[in-house]
Amino acid sequence: MYLNYFGLNDNPFSIAPNPDYLYMSPRHKEALAHLTFGLRESGGFVMLTGEVGTGKTTVSRKLLQQLPDNTQVAMILNPTLSALELLATVCDELGLPYTPEKASLKYFTDLILSKLAENHQAGINTVLMVDEAQHLLPEVLEQLRLLTNLETNREKLLKVVLIGQPELQQLLKRNELRQLAQRITARYHLLPLTAPEVSAYIAHRLSVADGDISIFSKSTLRAVHQITGGIPRVINLLCDRALTLSFTKQHAVVQKPIFLAAAEQILGADVVSQRVQSQRKWYLASVFVLAILFGYGLGSLYV
Repeated sequence: MYLNYFGLNDNPFSIAPNPDYLYMSPRHKEALAHLTFGLRESGGFVMLTGEVGTGKTTVSRKLLQQLPDNTQVAMILNPTLSALELLATVCDELGLPYTPEKASLKYFTDLILSKLAENHQAGINTVLMVDEAQHLLPEVLEQLRLLTNLETNREKLLKVVLIGQPELQQLLKRNELRQLAQRITARYHLLPLTAPEVSAYIAHRLSVADGDISIFSKSTLRAVHQITGGIPRVINLLCDRALTLSFTKQHAVVQKPIFLAAAEQILGADVVSQRVQSQRKWYLASVFVLAILFGYGLGSLYV
């Protein structure tokens, strides 16, 4: 709707995953470095956590791109499985034929372990990536741990990447999962973008779409961080709506009132008001502290 008006050749804030718009902030790069290092170690698990929309999928896609060519990857995208269903899915992902009538934990485990040994002999690394891992049942996680028991003198034959929301951290603190937790060689919790990173993120996406960050006023950019909390997915939703509203009102630049109106349409007026008030309280508190420190500094001159 607004592309021609703002001189864009594509929708810069679509929530559909598009590698052309991949933006790696410093913390995304740090997360990727942690996971890459962990997969090179001898342990069986690495873990990435973060709130919804912080960019876990972005990091995991980049990780997949960087894996060596001699890597076979199995993906588990639906973690609400029983232990038996999970093993069957792993077999499917590894291209292992099986007889459903023989289905049992031992049957599937033997097939998978045989495949891991075969891959190792052929110089192939095997990686299992589990998304939304906070939904895994404890007994399913334990089954994953058992799969990583197969090892050489130097390394595990299966490396598992667990990706999930912060609840995954709590899940792994359970006593019955302590052995699995001890096998995690790298873990990283992805935090939201900072204010400068939000501006850089928006500038990057606009640039890919042949646009410029000047479409958003500076006060609007500050408001984007304030209202979205630095969550990329929310940034996309609100910026897209703000561009639409600016187009309908024929405003060449997205001003703060337009952005706040867009935010209210998506998040609700109560949420937006609460976040604006929270930011004001933080600002006043900061001014108060600085005033005290400044006063203390002046006072010390006369001591």
